[in-house]
Amino acid sequence: MLAEKIGKQLGHPTRSVAGWLVSRFLAARNHLLEENAVQLSGIQPGDTVLELGHGPGLGLLSAAKLLTEPSGHLIGVDYSEYMHKMASKKMKDLIGSGKVTLHLCDVAAMPLSDNTVDKVFHCNCYYFWPDLKKGATEIHRVMKPGGLMVTTLRLSMVATMAAKRVMPGQNWRPDNYMMALRDSGFTDVRMEDRQHKQINFQVIYATALK
Repeated sequence: MLAEKIGKQLGHPTRSVAGWLVSRFLAARNHLLEENAVQLSGIQPGDTVLELGHGPGLGLLSAAKLLTEPSGHLIGVDYSEYMHKMASKKMKDLIGSGKVTLHLCDVAAMPLSDNTVDKVFHCNCYYFWPDLKKGATEIHRVMKPGGLMVTTLRLSMVATMAAKRVMPGQNWRPDNYMMALRDSGFTDVRMEDRQHKQINFQVIYATALK
């Protein structure tokens, strides 16, 4: 029962003591994954970039620094109102200038036009989507042909949490997500092992084929 409650807060933090604790946990644990997801995405100064499940905004801050051209635009989506408000406060100035746009929405139903995003990144996110195929299909829809999607995770930690029933169902398994990506029209879908500051993690890459 406790594991399920923790899992719900990790997937959808709320404005509560538990939600606050999860936000602190995410900030501490996700920093390395967020930074690497941004760097491995190959973001160019004029790109339109999308982060899925942006949480408190760590990845948004890193990505925004790379979008130095006037055409560079950063979009973030999260379906937690608590995370949306937290990130909106952190990114207030960039939102005001039009450089950043944040949406409170589900990954499977994003208010974005077709073929508009160059790069997509996310970390510790897809395991909480109720339908991997719907999420992957929506990501593919908004991406430009040839656009790159990158996600980072620490598989050993995720597997441990799944064994304790913190992670719901089997969506956490990388093979299931990679299959959903391929079925949705992505190509060159692969997972690599990486190491940063003596910490091992995994990266999943996928290219939007259209």
